[in-house]
Amino acid sequence: MRAVTALWKFSRPHTIIGSVISICTMYMIVCEKSETTHFLFLTLALIIGVSCNVFIVGINQIADVDLDKINKPYLPIPAGDLSTKEAKIIVYSALFISLTLAFFIMPYLFLIIAVAALIGWAYSMPPFHLKKHHITAALSITTVRGILLNIGGFMVFNYLVNHTLELPQDVKILTLFIIVFSIAISWFKDLPDVKGDKEFNIRSFAIIYSSRIALIWGHVIVGLAYLFTIIMKFLEYTSSTVPSFESSVLLYGHIILFILFIINAFYVKLSRHESVKKFYTRFWWFFFAEYAVYLFAYTGKAVILHTL
Repeated sequence: MRAVTALWKFSRPHTIIGSVISICTMYMIVCEKSETTHFLFLTLALIIGVSCNVFIVGINQIADVDLDKINKPYLPIPAGDLSTKEAKIIVYSALFISLTLAFFIMPYLFLIIAVAALIGWAYSMPPFHLKKHHITAALSITTVRGILLNIGGFMVFNYLVNHTLELPQDVKILTLFIIVFSIAISWFKDLPDVKGDKEFNIRSFAIIYSSRIALIWGHVIVGLAYLFTIIMKFLEYTSSTVPSFESSVLLYGHIILFILFIINAFYVKLSRHESVKKFYTRFWWFFFAEYAVYLFAYTGKAVILHTL
């Protein structure tokens, strides 16, 4: 059990959950007009996404052992639950699985995963160390989570299932939201790690401009992303005589999330390290919820009708 626990912590569960729910959501949108759900493709997509995720977060922990002894001493390597050698076996096995399955599905998917893995490697490893400056760090995270995963993954499986490369408007809106949200993630993730980042000369947004500025601007840009989505869905909702189930769920769902997001902003005390950590954890819940709203919008109606 200790080995399983160490592996679970090493995989950074919140990022795994984020990858799983995003892949499932995009896949359900792909299969909306398909007569079958193609569960084999979904299973392979999940294995590929999770394996690539493990590689990216794992290579980061291998590169940051000394830094994590200050910022995250509870992680398996600095805590002594996992050796660097064992970690390398895990991450390179995960990369092999991800690339092999991606190539099996389609060479274009192999290219997407290879680029994502390369960015993940450059984010943490010399000579690039993209994480050392907040601009390159934000670009790395938004490119992988926003563009490659959402747009690239969607187009590949939309082509395989529906034989088209069309991007629905909801996918464009969701992708734009995730890009903005990923920028905020790149700022907020460093809020609990200011002490170690200063010592290792990492020029995070919080260090350059202060934690309070990072907190304020992160909330501003994500708040604007919520408002943009609400306005777009409101226009769609009001333009139809009988609003669709999808439009209703996405409009009211985002209004609720926006209200909760504003409330959550008042529950962080930058002077207390534990409060900042809890805030960052809650922030990831909004990431999960964003995909969950779309997932329910595209599958909820069928589930409700089946239940009735």
